[in-house]
Amino acid sequence: MSQTQMPHTQRDPRRWWILGVLCTSLFVIVLDNTILNVAIPSITEQLGASNAQVQWTLNAYTLVLSGLLITAGGLSDRLGRKRALLAGLAVFGAGSLLGAFAPSPHILITARVLMGVGAAFLMPGTLAVLVRTFDDEERPRAIGIWAAVSSAGMALGPVLGGFLLDHFWWGSTFLINVPVAVVGLLAMGVLLPESKDPGHARPDLIGAVLATLSVVALVWAVISVPRDGWLAPQTLGVGLLGLVGVIVFVWWERRVADPMLDMAMFANPKFRGAVFGGILSAFGMAGSLFLLTQDLQFLRGYDPLAAGAQLTPMAIGVLASSILVSPRVLKVAGVGKGIAIGVTCSAAGLLTVALAPDDNGYVVLVVGLLLLGGGAGISGPLVANALMSSIPRERANTGSGVNNTLQELGSGLGVGVLGAVLIGIFSQAVPDTLRTAASESYPEAVAAVSGSPEALHEVQDSFAHALTLSQVIGALAVLVGGWIAGALLLRAEKAEKARAAAEEAKEPTKAAAD
Repeated sequence: MSQTQMPHTQRDPRRWWILGVLCTSLFVIVLDNTILNVAIPSITEQLGASNAQVQWTLNAYTLVLSGLLITAGGLSDRLGRKRALLAGLAVFGAGSLLGAFAPSPHILITARVLMGVGAAFLMPGTLAVLVRTFDDEERPRAIGIWAAVSSAGMALGPVLGGFLLDHFWWGSTFLINVPVAVVGLLAMGVLLPESKDPGHARPDLIGAVLATLSVVALVWAVISVPRDGWLAPQTLGVGLLGLVGVIVFVWWERRVADPMLDMAMFANPKFRGAVFGGILSAFGMAGSLFLLTQDLQFLRGYDPLAAGAQLTPMAIGVLASSILVSPRVLKVAGVGKGIAIGVTCSAAGLLTVALAPDDNGYVVLVVGLLLLGGGAGISGPLVANALMSSIPRERANTGSGVNNTLQELGSGLGVGVLGAVLIGIFSQAVPDTLRTAASESYPEAVAAVSGSPEALHEVQDSFAHALTLSQVIGALAVLVGGWIAGALLLRAEKAEKARAAAEEAKEPTKAAAD
């Protein structure tokens, strides 16, 4: 029996209720990555927040969440997954309540930090508990639902945020989390069994500090790129600090008697392939979605809320394919080929979006978004299933934390790299007199030619050309990265089958010898 296999006779009759509680908690965590974006103007006006305070309000959650994922995963495996989930949800709910009624920007930033701490204990725990709850037959379907909820939360954040702001004050974007936290605490307390890693009881505090500081530095450097640029001293300095921290962390984990992160997991080709696939998929998807929002707002003329609403077909594609298609693809094609199929659909969707006409092109855009979401819904659950099936069940939280951390880094790099490509192409396409403004942003270039319709038309054409090329590059990144990950996982699958066949061949020989 594999490490994650569970006989049918041991199926928990409450397992689908458990999945519902886990997915609801996951939904609000992911929602908070995007829901606040539409509330920023109201927060700026009503709290008198400066630009720096607004940036900290947005980034504090991401920085704390990313920095603590590995540490929280390791502690959860040691101290108990149910206990960690309950503590995480309680802290997340408390931070949300504080944020809803924050009287000043400083209190709001503090609330976002608390929410990030809670989310760091919740996010890897939801997947780890899911893996321990469902057997091999039902797990792909359960992971498909989990992945669909995660993607839907990301896509629906701006839409739900806009609805709340139309009817309530900005604090409602935080307050919506509180009843979910209360109900979740009660449901988790009743439904979830406790589990922990029996072989690793002593926390690796030095490893926890090194992991947290290293990841915070790397994420900070990555999210600073769109504002400061790749070669800014602060970007390079903090990024270098993060890389040095990672090297020291790996050195320490290889030598400590009871490491927080077992480096032996990376020796498993299936784990490496799944992690690599997660990073590259996050890179391509996040970067391409960043370009898509630029397309919708600057070229097609949608405001931020309407632009978020236009992404609904993508959410529909993710939901449908994650739940209905991905488990069937896994059975028919396997993990490696299935991921290749998924990323091919996503790349085709991105190309369709890139080539959709600006005028009367929404039907074409819908087709592209459905393909994009459908492909992500196929490959995402397969990557998660491959990752969680490649590690011991007792280290499930740690493995999930590693995966989530690397995906956060991949997402940030995707936005930074493809955003830099967009600005680079755009600044080279406009006349020399506009290159300085174009290197800042599209709105800066538009402002520089105000009063000249011909110059404005030239700037718009240049930006459309740059955006199309950047989207094509994003599609290629998704395609090539996904195919590489699929090839790695296909190789790992073949190696597993070869080992299984060798073990079966040994059985008759052993029986005859006995």
